[in-house]
Amino acid sequence: MEKLKEKIRGSFFVINKLYLLFIFLLLSIVDITIGIYYFFLSAIIYIWKILKSKVPIEINKDFTCKTFVYKKLKKRKLKLDLWLPGNEKRYPVVFFCHGGGWISGFRNQPNNVSWCKYLASKNFAVVSIDYRYGYKNSMENILSDYSDALEYVRKNHDKLSIDINNIILMGLSAGGHLSLLYSTYYTKTENKEKMEGIKGVVAYYAPTDLRDIFKTDNKSIFSRFATRQTMKANPKSKEEIYNYYSPINWVSNNMIPCLLVHGKLDNVVPFNSTVKFSQKLKENNIKHTLLVHKNGKHSFDTRLKDITTINILERTVSFIREAFNEAYKY
Repeated sequence: MEKLKEKIRGSFFVINKLYLLFIFLLLSIVDITIGIYYFFLSAIIYIWKILKSKVPIEINKDFTCKTFVYKKLKKRKLKLDLWLPGNEKRYPVVFFCHGGGWISGFRNQPNNVSWCKYLASKNFAVVSIDYRYGYKNSMENILSDYSDALEYVRKNHDKLSIDINNIILMGLSAGGHLSLLYSTYYTKTENKEKMEGIKGVVAYYAPTDLRDIFKTDNKSIFSRFATRQTMKANPKSKEEIYNYYSPINWVSNNMIPCLLVHGKLDNVVPFNSTVKFSQKLKENNIKHTLLVHKNGKHSFDTRLKDITTINILERTVSFIREAFNEAYKY
């Protein structure tokens, strides 16, 4: 019976919540009005869960949050939020990038804000950025936004009250992918200007080999759709594109220290993707740590409140502090 339950939990039907669609169709057949009510109720519950999502360590202190436009496009202004822990002249900075499969999410949604407050409570400045979405833009566009936001921070460090000699790149899911891709690419190509001041990377449940998302044991329709939409190509027909934008293919012995975090039960980004990346770092003698939540699914950091999650958050802060205290050298 337990094996059957596990099989059901890991099925397309449950992981992609197709059972909700099935219920909606049945109710609509009986009464279209009931079906519509059910749809809106499900949407409200889903939005409510997102709004309630936050790290399990409550922060009661108020922090200064300022918003800046870091890039002007024809039809949009891209913004970043700066969270400061106090009024000191210089703070080491965590450059934070949200997730959402490159096609959704935003810098100031509740889970990201809770991360920013938590990190600010540890005496770090936090820069949380928005970037263009992959359904209308390319991965190259997204990466240029990431890079431009980082350059804005460097050029305006005086008015932002941050120490540009102490930067940590951090991202959740797709944001973790961007952080790893930026750092692996520019360390591999030995671009010291792009890597100046960056002391480490923190990547939570990030795809490191984009082809892993399309393996049969990954049943997330969303992750497949989001990846294909952003890459503008199928992994079988354009494998070279997937290889090019996979951080694992740019790892070298120049790579900076990494903290990798993943839930073993992740049904959106395969856990094995992070394990492979960790092995590649080990092969290149790169200092890194892999933290695993045995019962964690995708986004477990803002959905679970157990002691393991809290311990992972605290070890994340420890990694950042240690990275700031070490000199970065090629």
